[in-house]
Amino acid sequence: MRRYRIALVPGDGIGKEVIPAGRQVLEALAATTSGALEFAFESYPWGGDYYRAHGVMMPADGLEALKDKDAILFGSAGDPEIPDHITLWGLRLKICQGLDQYANVRPTRILPGIDAPLKRCRPEDLDWVIVRENTEGEYSGAGGRVHKGFPMEVAAEVSVMTRAGVERIQRYAFQLAASRPRKMLTVVTKSNAQRHAMVMWDEIAAEVARDFPGVKWDKEMVDAMTARMVNRPASLDTIVATNLHADILTDLAAALAGSLGIAPTANINPERVHPSMFEPIHGSAFDIMGKGTANPVATFWTAAMMLEHLGENEAARRLMKAVETVTANPKLHTRDLGGTATTADVTDAVCSAISAARTPLATA
Repeated sequence: MRRYRIALVPGDGIGKEVIPAGRQVLEALAATTSGALEFAFESYPWGGDYYRAHGVMMPADGLEALKDKDAILFGSAGDPEIPDHITLWGLRLKICQGLDQYANVRPTRILPGIDAPLKRCRPEDLDWVIVRENTEGEYSGAGGRVHKGFPMEVAAEVSVMTRAGVERIQRYAFQLAASRPRKMLTVVTKSNAQRHAMVMWDEIAAEVARDFPGVKWDKEMVDAMTARMVNRPASLDTIVATNLHADILTDLAAALAGSLGIAPTANINPERVHPSMFEPIHGSAFDIMGKGTANPVATFWTAAMMLEHLGENEAARRLMKAVETVTANPKLHTRDLGGTATTADVTDAVCSAISAARTPLATA
């Protein structure tokens, strides 16, 4: 029996709805394995409500509570009553930086049954993985404000890139590209205008590329990259970008695939010194909180990524097959996909699809 300790951090908004749905699906999957696979879940009530009660988004010893877990399933951070920089830096970024989850990995493809906006784009033309540097760059947290409230007020946001940080994310991206069938990597940059850090970014990419002669790689300015994603999606496969650039490009990628409601992500500590964290990218979406209409597909795909990270590739494949069976049915599309299905409808359908394909998983 393989038993995994999973931390659940629903966070804010619809995170409190989709993370329980993710747990339900994982439990349904485990129930089909004849005891070969088991999950031990522990939930943490951190987020906006915790902040209102305690003045912080998570307790000071929160990271220690997570370190002995095999993985973290995270919902969202964001509350309309709390400034965004407090919710983000107090929870999600605190976990990512505190556990050195420096590789943010976001696969993008058009799932069966999804009506994506690029009408001339075939599903096989849009099959990307975007690798985002996740702990430094434009979101390093360096900088400050002085003379607040006066006409000479100054705010400085400093992008910090280290050779070690850039090299490790570039190397991770090249390794990932080498493992994919097309063996292609696009390095996103802005070195024509950002002449220090981004020039170093380019130089390190060229250095790392020498260790991966089997990977065909190119370089694209971030502004031109947005047009290329729309006009020439088949020219892309694996993509690596800085924290800010990839943050923007991944939302565009999700929209091109049909909806942010289906998009997963993984915050990876590749060395596995600390647990990695898996989250849907749709945010807290307070406008639909409590209505039962949130799309849980992103959470289910995220859970499949978590299973792959844990080495449970067959379980991940089975989960994604169930998800694709459900997305292929327009009657099971939620509002973001133009349908009327509820969170519970989709969750129950995925659980049913998992049960219908019940076969024992191989023992370790």
